[in-house]
Amino acid sequence: MPVMRIVSYNIHKGRSASGGRESLADLRLGLYGLRPDLLFLQEVQGRNQMHSSLDAQHESLAAALHMQAAYGCNAVRAATDHGNALLSRYPILYYENQDISDHRLEQRGLLHGVVQVGDAHVHCLVVHLGLLAGGRSRQVYALVDRIRRLVPDSEPLLIAGDFNDWNNRLAPLFVQQLGLVEVFAAAPQGLDEVYRLRHRVAQLRQRMPWFPGQILRPLPALPAGGLAARLMPPPRTFPAMFPWLRLDRIYQRGFAVRRARVLHGAPWKKLSDHAPLVAELELP
Repeated sequence: MPVMRIVSYNIHKGRSASGGRESLADLRLGLYGLRPDLLFLQEVQGRNQMHSSLDAQHESLAAALHMQAAYGCNAVRAATDHGNALLSRYPILYYENQDISDHRLEQRGLLHGVVQVGDAHVHCLVVHLGLLAGGRSRQVYALVDRIRRLVPDSEPLLIAGDFNDWNNRLAPLFVQQLGLVEVFAAAPQGLDEVYRLRHRVAQLRQRMPWFPGQILRPLPALPAGGLAARLMPPPRTFPAMFPWLRLDRIYQRGFAVRRARVLHGAPWKKLSDHAPLVAELELP
């Protein structure tokens, strides 16, 4: 099975990081250069009656990238609407947008698409959770319920998007209840960093035996097998100009993670207020 390139990106309605200019044309070129197989997009405008260049953004990107598109409209305004989009180089067999809004001030949806990759049905869920902690928890439980009802345990699963979970409190729900792994935690370079850090701590303890022991305590042992991956925190993605908060995630089940990275620097720091995530995954 070939390695699939997965991208998750909050595109800020096709506007720059500051919101002062349109960035959709440059964003289209940037994504084209990434050659994605699956795109999980948030804050996509499906309709913009004031600026035609920002209208039907999922269709514009899909045409430029030669991909199929599914759009889930969440927030409707007088002249615009926006939501999540799934773009796929593989056939999209089915998709549905589920309303998971917690209150009227924040319209949120869960876009669920099923993609045919070879003989496998890959379930793809694009999410953009709310700003309030209580609402996010209820939205995650709605997500968990949907997966338990509609996604067989034997079929691969991808969940990606803007989780707005800056304190990383939602991760245990995905790990413990759904058996998911965050891609940066499972990527080979992620585990290398854990072992490298443990080696450095051990070296410091040998070189400075006089230093207070509580400062240089050994790192806790990694659990055996795949559980080791779950100790790694997700990457910093917001704001794109100076990433500090860990808002964006890609969770997977049923894949081997070959690589995961955040796209910092030019041109990405100016195209949106979020940095995009890129993961290379392989079905066994």
